[in-house]
Amino acid sequence: MIATYADIWRPQTQPATYLYDIVWIIAGSLLIALTAQISFHIGPVPITGQTFGVLLVGALLGWKRGTLAVLAYLAEGAMGMPVFAGGMAGPAAFAGPTGGYLVGFLPAAALTGWLAELGWDRNVLMTIVAMILGNAVIYVFGVPYLKTILAVDWPTAFAYGFTPFWIGDLVKVVAAAILLPTGWKLLGK
Repeated sequence: MIATYADIWRPQTQPATYLYDIVWIIAGSLLIALTAQISFHIGPVPITGQTFGVLLVGALLGWKRGTLAVLAYLAEGAMGMPVFAGGMAGPAAFAGPTGGYLVGFLPAAALTGWLAELGWDRNVLMTIVAMILGNAVIYVFGVPYLKTILAVDWPTAFAYGFTPFWIGDLVKVVAAAILLPTGWKLLGK
């Protein structure tokens, strides 16, 4: 595996490595919480920066730390911290229209983190593919769950849960495709 951004300064001795990883996991969960607050309510599922945060954290931290950061974020929200979009919190967020998307964040971060560990975040084209795949995973969980919760047909589920978001997702993909490879070039890696 290739190093991720979080591996660059990682200490090589115990217990410093554990503390280092914990700090990055907490920082990742806070980044996701921050991006979730960029929120525009347009229907049952808001447009947010949250998916960008999830995929970026996966790529920056790698699949293990990235997944743990998302898990920490979800736990923070489930315990009542207002970290979800629009300041939502509590277990009810998982039972509502966005519950499937929230659950989909875990495998999406794992996938983008794993792809980053394979070096996909080193060039623009592969970063674009990794981010599109990560977004697709979120939709695979989110849209069917939304369909079930709202008791609607598939076209309506896609109209509420995919159509309003794909252009914004492309903008986020382009931003990641600029940020990640550029960062590696600046670091000389």
